[in-house]
Parts: sequence; structure tokens; C-alpha cells
Amino acid sequence: MSKIRRGRQKYYNVFSYFYDLFIKLHSHNYGEETRKFLVDSAQLEEKIHPRVLDICCGTGSVVLAFAKQFSDILAVGYDFSLGMMHKARDKDVSDKIMFINGDAARLSFADESFDVVCCSHALYELKNEVRKAALLEMKRVVKPSGLVLIMEHEVPRKRFIKMLFYIRMMTMGPKDSREFVKQGISPFEKIFVNVTLAHSRSGKSKLIICQKKPPGVADPIPLESMAKIQDKR
Repeated sequence: MSKIRRGRQKYYNVFSYFYDLFIKLHSHNYGEETRKFLVDSAQLEEKIHPRVLDICCGTGSVVLAFAKQFSDILAVGYDFSLGMMHKARDKDVSDKIMFINGDAARLSFADESFDVVCCSHALYELKNEVRKAALLEMKRVVKPSGLVLIMEHEVPRKRFIKMLFYIRMMTMGPKDSREFVKQGISPFEKIFVNVTLAHSRSGKSKLIICQKKPPGVADPIPLESMAKIQDKR
């Protein structure tokens, strides 16, 4: 990990003590609605024991929302800040979620391990090359028919609010954060086969829904399942 990444890691370890208050002030009570929008978009209702990975999970709000909605879920929160993860673990009173410390650009999971991989309001904070590597890793670990869900901020329309928004982009992310947010779905179309865009009801956030293969194509049947089918014949 570079010196810059280690510096940001230390920054977020300290920021973890104020992070939830900051988000509450910034979201103006839209946080719960946004999380519900993301969880509902995962389309996991028909899945048995769904597997969900939340990249850059912060203090765990999104992965906790998944665990609350799906009782049989295998949920993993992944973040490079130990401070953030400690706060997330404290919130997980049911002890259902696995929290792992690691780099989003180098995920410690096997290929095609998860039904859904998500990242909420954090991708813009990664530098361009790290962001691309993280997206490629998300594509690698999601199942062929799974979804990669990226929640990002909408660019405000009012001039003054837009100016404040871009100031935040410059102070909390790398130099290309502003350009990344303005590009919409084009950075994702370079990596995923199918990309669609949805918007939260409040208009505060947008959801980029990514698939690594065309919709309607079924997952391959595992070899052990194929053997069982043949035995029944």
C-alpha cells in the first residue's frame, strides 16, 4: 500500500469517531431511504442463503441493512480502515456479519463468490487507477448472474449547492473525483457487459447497476450438482 493510501487509512481511523454524525448531518434523514433503495435493488428475495459483499463498508450501515432484511444471508463488510470496522462491529448486535480489513483493489475472495457486491458513496474517494482495479475485483468476485451495485451522489442542480458539492469532492477525494462523478455510467460500461442507472426517490443519490454477463443468461450448473442430476436419471 502506498504512503498516500496509508495516510488516508489513518485519516479514516480518526474520522470513524465522527463519521456517523457527519453522514446524519449530510443526508438530512434520507440515509435510511437510500439504504432501502439499494437493498431492494439487489433482488435477493428469491435467493436461498444469499451472499453479499459491501466494499468500503465504513461503519456498516449498508451491510447491516442487508442483514436486517434477509435472515439467512451471508453478509461481509470490507474496509481498509480498522477504526471504521470497529464501529461497524459494535453496531452488529446480532453478530451475523463478517467484517474483513483489506484493500478494495485486492479482494481476498475466490472468483464468483457473491450474489451481490455493493459500494455505497465511496468509490469517488479512490484514485483513478485504484478505482478501476477495485471495479475489476468486484467483477471478479461476483457470480455470473449477480449484480454489482454502486451508489454515488447525484450532482446537485442548484448552483450554490453544486459548488459546495464539488468542494467536498476535492477535499474528500482525489483530483479526478469531480470528473468521475460527472461521467455517469461511462466508466462502468468499460468494465461490465450491462450497465443501467436508477435514481433514489429523494434525488440525492444514483445507483449504477452492473452485470458481467447479459441478463437472462443462467449460471453454469456446478459439477457436483450435475452429477446429482445424472444419478437421479
